[in-house]
Amino acid sequence: MHDHDHHHHDHDHDNHYSDMQARVRALETLLTEKGLIDPAAIDAIVDTYETKVGPRNGARVVAKAWTDPRFADWLREDATAAIASLGFTGRQGEHMRAVFNTPETHNIVVCTLCSCYPWAVLGLPPVWYKAPAYRSRAVINPRAVLEEFGLTLENSKNIRVWDSTAELRYLVVPERPAGSEDLDEDALAALVTRDSMIGTGLALSPEARR
Repeated sequence: MHDHDHHHHDHDHDNHYSDMQARVRALETLLTEKGLIDPAAIDAIVDTYETKVGPRNGARVVAKAWTDPRFADWLREDATAAIASLGFTGRQGEHMRAVFNTPETHNIVVCTLCSCYPWAVLGLPPVWYKAPAYRSRAVINPRAVLEEFGLTLENSKNIRVWDSTAELRYLVVPERPAGSEDLDEDALAALVTRDSMIGTGLALSPEARR
């Protein structure tokens, strides 16, 4: 785990690549040298799917759950169908479960075996989500891991860890921020971050978006 570096690509940590990552890096370098790909274009594509397109889908789901109690109930009972009703379906999102944060409980998602992740609502998984350090420590000491992400929770708050699998993937519905009562769905969706839907962060306050 890298303190506060989870929002950035690890392009400058070549010595820490796995064998597969090293091979991909070598292939990318070779194709770049031959003029077949543009690294900047690839970075832009990855950033779009990792931080913009995918997470915006999930944010729409969360915002609707915050404003529509009937939809929130449906999301709890059958997340796959509720999410699909908004048009967000596809590979890696066939079987979904939504878990709701409450004043008493905070949820965090991890995939201990590999990097199962709900692409349909969150896009591509961030590098840190796939890292062995996160996959192991999020289960062993989730409170400490959250603190490394800058999220310190009260000791009285229970932390529940959900292990994604190839058969079932999770979406965390963060608590609605105080002061957002008058915002519409579009404005609310802007408060929902990717990390808040994994559980390593909270939704933004309205003030933070100004």
